[in-house]
Amino acid sequence: MSWPRRVVSAAFVLTMLVVPPWLLTTLAGPPLPGWPTGAQMRSWIADPLNQHTLTAALTTLAWLVWLGLACTVAVTAARRARARARWLRRLPLPTPWQAAATTVAGAAALNTAHIPTVDTPPPPVSASTGTLHPHDGAADTQTGDGVTVPGGWLPDTTAQQVAAAAALVWLRRRRAYQPGQPSTDDSDLAPLPNTVTAVRTALTDADTQQPPATPATAALPALPTPCVALTGDGAADAARGILLTRLLAAMRDPQDTTRLLITHTALTTLLPDISTDTEIPGLRVVNTVDQAATLISSLINAPPPRGGGAGHPDLLLLTDPPNAPTAAQLATLHHAGATVVMLGAGPPGTTWSIDGHGHTRDEDTGRAGPRLCVLDCTAATDLLAVIAHPAGEREHPVTEPAPPQRQPAETGHARIPRQAGADRRAAAPDIPAVTNPHLQVRVLGRPALLAGGEPVTIRRSAALQVLVLLAVHPEGATTTDLVQAIWPGLPAHTVTGRLYTTLSDLRAAIRTAAGVSVLRHIEDRYHLDPDRVDVDLWRLHAAARNAATALSDHAPAWQMVIDTYTGDLAAGHTWAWIDPPREATRRLVLDAYASAAAAQTDPHHRLRILQDAIRVDPYNQTLHQLAADQLNALGDADAAARLMDGYQRRLQLVGIAASDQPAPTSR
Repeated sequence: MSWPRRVVSAAFVLTMLVVPPWLLTTLAGPPLPGWPTGAQMRSWIADPLNQHTLTAALTTLAWLVWLGLACTVAVTAARRARARARWLRRLPLPTPWQAAATTVAGAAALNTAHIPTVDTPPPPVSASTGTLHPHDGAADTQTGDGVTVPGGWLPDTTAQQVAAAAALVWLRRRRAYQPGQPSTDDSDLAPLPNTVTAVRTALTDADTQQPPATPATAALPALPTPCVALTGDGAADAARGILLTRLLAAMRDPQDTTRLLITHTALTTLLPDISTDTEIPGLRVVNTVDQAATLISSLINAPPPRGGGAGHPDLLLLTDPPNAPTAAQLATLHHAGATVVMLGAGPPGTTWSIDGHGHTRDEDTGRAGPRLCVLDCTAATDLLAVIAHPAGEREHPVTEPAPPQRQPAETGHARIPRQAGADRRAAAPDIPAVTNPHLQVRVLGRPALLAGGEPVTIRRSAALQVLVLLAVHPEGATTTDLVQAIWPGLPAHTVTGRLYTTLSDLRAAIRTAAGVSVLRHIEDRYHLDPDRVDVDLWRLHAAARNAATALSDHAPAWQMVIDTYTGDLAAGHTWAWIDPPREATRRLVLDAYASAAAAQTDPHHRLRILQDAIRVDPYNQTLHQLAADQLNALGDADAAARLMDGYQRRLQLVGIAASDQPAPTSR
């Protein structure tokens, strides 16, 4: 509430507290002039409805109403005073060392010549989930406080590792895509699970999505040895957090390295919905404790894996307390380098009681321990999706792009995948070319809104996201679609007001710059007016449709697609929803490059086309293999070897191991 409204409200309350009693005292006298006498009581009984008694009744009622108002104001003021007192008690005060340091710094500042400077005004603050209350269900983050998501809490380092693993998922999809090959399977363009999206959004809003400076193992506090038993309401959630944290730390280990052992009973208890054909790197599932002990011994005695790294598991999770013989066997595993974690009370060792927020307490000493990552079944399953690899994952051989074929006009459009939460799947409509448009929306490369060739300032980050979203979805988007994309994890009704403010700000910026309104709301869906705005992404789709339906002379059509693509969709932005449409748009131009190269008869020109395609996507294996084959055909085997060697180093640099790559097939 702004200060003028506060002043008016305070004046109104003060008036209601002062004026009524003054009027009543002036007109009717004091509220209690005295007790009624016997004569007055007999007169009232004889004639109860006279003028005097009615006036007294109305006066008493007025005093009671005023008393109720005064009590309400007093209670409200007391409640606010108590809340302010609690806030003041939690206010951190400087320690003696901090006070001394501040005094020294202040004295030094007073003795230093002051040089006036002009500060650059801070950029507009974008709407973010970080400004909402955690109980609203959104991902929330503060520096050093971790990230709260629906279903759990993650330390900052773990959240950053989740974001890095999500980026690796999309890099693997880019690597495996085969440009120019006909395919109707868009499953690898599906958005990542909701919890992953919430974590990435929280990190983006807090501007902390950077590689962690601390070691990956710092996300998991040191566990007591030789074993620790987890009890309390948050024991199962903490066990899932330990599982995820350890597997994230193992992502950069050499292939086939085992970091964690878990019994089959424990796995099905913690993650009942996990698929049985899912392969999780770094995890080994055993049936019994005896089998785990045997496996640990074999791993310890085995030669170290190539590339270094741990060769034996660091953790062993159990659901039920082991029996006496098994407990004695588990106690010896510590000397082999393994730590045992059990759900429930177990053999002699440390017992941690864990609450639902991950706070630990030693049952023996009563001391508070470190806070652990806690995840429920849904959150843990979502986050494991960025680590696990389905068994039998497709590995296609590298082949020549298929020859161009004419596609029916009704299916020849370039399809952009539906975002998570959309109510329907709608194909991009045919957008007619706009002559002399009032506005130009550029979303290929750095997004921008141009009016007469001049950029229009969009102050809110959420407004820029709305603009790009509507460019990606020319069929329109509902309020729910926009909220779920920009503020994932939040119920739509909790941020509808924020969305309306964002849309109003966007409309005002467009109207001020161009004098027209291009944001339309028809049948509960928001659209960009195709008659008044030119969108480069729509022109790319039109060029892709023309290339797909051309009967002859395909080269100019493919070249039009290549020329229209001026950069990645919304380049430079890490919005959680942008990856599926960004990758789908990139594939349009990669298909054009591959088809143009396949139809080219000049080998040198064909090589140049493939090299240009590699610049668009330097992680695609098919393009590198085709270029290497072309170099070999031209007799330059050294250049082909250098190309593939640089490609392997590039993948390893981002965390994709050589053994994680599908083996190329020579033609």
